[in-house]
Amino acid sequence: MSQPSEKALVPFVSVDNMMRLVHHTGVEQVLIDLTRYVEEDFRRWEQFDKTPRVASHSDVGVIELMPTSDGEAYGFKYVNGHPKNTAEGLQTVTAFGLLADVYTGYPVLLTEMTILTALRTAATSAMAAKYLAPKDTDTMAMIGNGAQSEFQSLAMKAIMGVKTVRLYDKDPAATAKCAANLAGSGLTVVSCSSPEEAIEGAQILTTCTADKQYATILSDNMVGAGVHINAIGGDCPGKTELSKGILERSDVFVEFPPQTRIEGEIQQMPEDFAVTELWQVITGAEQGRRDTRQTTLFDSVGFAIEDFSALRYIRDKVAETSFHEDLDMLADPDDPRDLFGMLQRAKV
Repeated sequence: MSQPSEKALVPFVSVDNMMRLVHHTGVEQVLIDLTRYVEEDFRRWEQFDKTPRVASHSDVGVIELMPTSDGEAYGFKYVNGHPKNTAEGLQTVTAFGLLADVYTGYPVLLTEMTILTALRTAATSAMAAKYLAPKDTDTMAMIGNGAQSEFQSLAMKAIMGVKTVRLYDKDPAATAKCAANLAGSGLTVVSCSSPEEAIEGAQILTTCTADKQYATILSDNMVGAGVHINAIGGDCPGKTELSKGILERSDVFVEFPPQTRIEGEIQQMPEDFAVTELWQVITGAEQGRRDTRQTTLFDSVGFAIEDFSALRYIRDKVAETSFHEDLDMLADPDDPRDLFGMLQRAKV
């Protein structure tokens, strides 16, 4: 049987190769690089197709497709969110993604995105904090110490210069896991026994819990003025983490309002509740942090353009390296009109 042509081959980055790439580059350097790619794409936000993700909800979770295109490349991510999985020894979130050439429609990259999504989510959080967090931020509270917590902590260290992370989770084993994983990272890690203790002295408050329900992880009276809240746990209908009172006195920044009003913290608020799109802050069209007393809130639910940025980064990073393998994914007959003939000639 003849070997597939180069046109038939698509670079594939497996979980193993993704881990090799991250270790080769360094976790913090990957986070710095990803932040740059995401920021570049936010600056050209208006060039992209934008649509809320296509979601299929069930009683136990959600499966979503997240597509976008800048006219030259097209990308999508498949991702699930199943909070019950943790109790069954499975990941809450898994993902893979694809990048394609718009001109030919041919895929140019297929990659795991479970690890990559954690990295790009943390990079996006740190990018938002650059524009919204108080100056000289050095302490973050990390409430919810699951799979995302270490990535968030290291991104804030690498991008924002955070020196201390104060951890809290209702499951002490999760906090112990996070603290152990961050040992030797250069961060001062403080394990706390309550959310109130965790936010003490912190300028950035990050909430990232998994329960698919309306919840109040932070109540209004817990949060003082002048902080930046990085709310990333509320990411589907019926799931929130903050009290309405916090939203009412915060300046709220979002990725794509039509999606965030369905999935984010602001699903609790009226349709006309005022928000600012983060891309407008990054381009200078709108103001981010104004003063030291302002409470800012990044109501992050994750948007397809961030995944597009991550796919661009991986495509560029693995080119001419050993951190991928080529998959024979595309039929490439000698005569494009004779697909059946190609099939027949493959008979053994």
